[in-house]
Amino acid sequence: MAAKVPAFKQERHNRFSYVMISLVILMLVVAIRVSEVSLQRKYDEYAAKENELTAAIEKENKRTEELHEFARYTKTKKYAEEVAQEKLGLVHDGEIVFKPDTETGE
Repeated sequence: MAAKVPAFKQERHNRFSYVMISLVILMLVVAIRVSEVSLQRKYDEYAAKENELTAAIEKENKRTEELHEFARYTKTKKYAEEVAQEKLGLVHDGEIVFKPDTETGE
């Protein structure tokens, strides 16, 4: 038969168990807190990156719309006339073109 453990030794054994359980729980809480802080940092980084990408998408959408608008404009007669006047030096019938005098610099 097993011998009985004296009450004062059993009480000391129980205290030791409580302390060990408390330490394990404390270590788990610390580990969870460290993980939480790490995850919060990652979340903040991803949120900032998401904001940057959203702004870039909006900028590119605006640029795309401007390009579509310019593409529509290039198909008009007015655009063809402007290009002909600026790059080719063409004029309408009856127009008089004044050019600055290059010798005097005026």
